[in-house]
Amino acid sequence: MGKNDTDIIFSKRIMLRVAYDGTDFVGWQVQPRKRTVEGELNKALSELTGEDIIVIGASRTDSGVHAKGNVAVFDTFSTIPGEKFMYAVNTLLPEDVSVVESREVPNDFHPRHCDSIKTYEYGIYISNVSNPLKNRYYLRCPYELNVEKMDEAAKYLVGEHDFKSFCCVRTQAETTVRKIISADVFKENEDEIIIRVSGAGFLYNMVRIIAGSLMEVGSGKYEPIHIKDVLESTDRTVAGPTAEPQGLTLVGIEFADL
Repeated sequence: MGKNDTDIIFSKRIMLRVAYDGTDFVGWQVQPRKRTVEGELNKALSELTGEDIIVIGASRTDSGVHAKGNVAVFDTFSTIPGEKFMYAVNTLLPEDVSVVESREVPNDFHPRHCDSIKTYEYGIYISNVSNPLKNRYYLRCPYELNVEKMDEAAKYLVGEHDFKSFCCVRTQAETTVRKIISADVFKENEDEIIIRVSGAGFLYNMVRIIAGSLMEVGSGKYEPIHIKDVLESTDRTVAGPTAEPQGLTLVGIEFADL
């Protein structure tokens, strides 16, 4: 006797918002014999559900880069309610990775194939000496930076532009045109500076190159309008250096369809 329709069990798609300290990872994406955030999630979720789970991430952050709210989805037949997955999987994850939200989403939701706004922050602290309590999450700068000029320069990035100058030359992107929604530079406190950029998409190393270029303006090497000249040049050699990864944090991703 065949099963009734009511006996058929369908899979469901679960979305996770994930926070992690990227210091001891070689990045998000699974790599053979290397520690990655995606690898830790796959391992913990597979153990939890008894299924072979492979998550799909929204942003493949690089080695040493942190996140407060990266997004991943996976499919499962588990009966665990969507909102309860965060509590269950966190008991199986290492201390430098945590799921901060979980919920069920439509089965056709794909975090890389829908409209979204990503927000990144790059942190800098000003000090003549190294501070071990900040070195994992900020770039140390031994000289003062003009935050007002950096903020003025950042405004040239807002809008839709060809960001080829702010992209690693090894990029495989089909186009280097991207849209930046907002770009701000401000002091978080007396010795900490935050560069915050939100956009519909980013190129490989784009935010770190933006940070390195804005720091050149802040140091007095260039005037703020230099950033406009860099954009228009579409030449990577005209932009500043790629800032170190530890200062970069993916703050969050917001989706138009959720």
